Amino acid sequence: MKEKFVAYIKNLQNEITSALESIDGKAKFKEDKWIRKEGGGGQTRVIENGAVFEKGGVNISEVFGKLPESMQQYFGVRDADFFACGLSLVLHPKNPFVPTVHANWRYFEMYDAEGNIVDSWFGGGQDLTPYYLFEEDAKHFHQICKNACDKHNSSFYETYKKRCDEYFWNAHREEARGIGGLFFDYLKQTDEMSMQDWYDFVTEVGDSFLESYLSIVQKRNNIPYSEENRNWQEIRRGRYVEFNLVHDKGTLFGLKTNGRIESILMSLPPVVQWKYDHHPEVGSEEEKLIEVLKHPRNWLQS
Repeated sequence: MKEKFVAYIKNLQNEITSALESIDGKAKFKEDKWIRKEGGGGQTRVIENGAVFEKGGVNISEVFGKLPESMQQYFGVRDADFFACGLSLVLHPKNPFVPTVHANWRYFEMYDAEGNIVDSWFGGGQDLTPYYLFEEDAKHFHQICKNACDKHNSSFYETYKKRCDEYFWNAHREEARGIGGLFFDYLKQTDEMSMQDWYDFVTEVGDSFLESYLSIVQKRNNIPYSEENRNWQEIRRGRYVEFNLVHDKGTLFGLKTNGRIESILMSLPPVVQWKYDHHPEVGSEEEKLIEVLKHPRNWLQS
């Protein structure tokens, strides 16, 4: 399974970066291969200062070795080895009317002292973080997510949409990071779902990513924007940073397992503002976004 999923994410990285370079039309991804001294490595691809994307990364990693003590405590195991691989991407567009997007799809194995697999699971998802709310974009993104889920189980979308709303929640702000999507973790073998079934589901979601996002980019990228729009975008990016550094489990895992810091923090936007006690103008489009973020919505029934 791990060889199959590594091959999948390598191919998906090529597909996604090619599509993004085509839509940007100016910038190209810079590739940076790295090696983790404890075992494994990865391939980071970063795009910067493009016509569409101010900063973004589409990274794959394949790491293995002794599970660090802090993570052994987290998983409740002792003297375990692990293998983890995945693709993680974040895109921060230049135009404030184009949303930021995040996605990742990953696979994990844990071994006993004899090298036998004692546990394995898939995780991942994709979510959208707009700075200005276009309800048709939110519905489109969620519809593509639901279409992918429905091919495997009619209950998956509702379940993993709810988990996404719960996970990407900035508790210290009492607001969502964005308008959600899908989030799933610890997808393990059950009587109903084999690991091959989970592989088919996770790769279905991964394959749907470009359809869910690129049409939104093309629709919004040519909208004229002002300095005030950019200021709002940078203030909201600050909330994105807060979530990644305070709450995000992937960031924590990377730091705890001596991951490559440049790749881990690739998700952070290039320009951010923190204004003291900032509140948007009453009745503004900015306030409209905040109201939605405080009360997650079922986009396909509104």
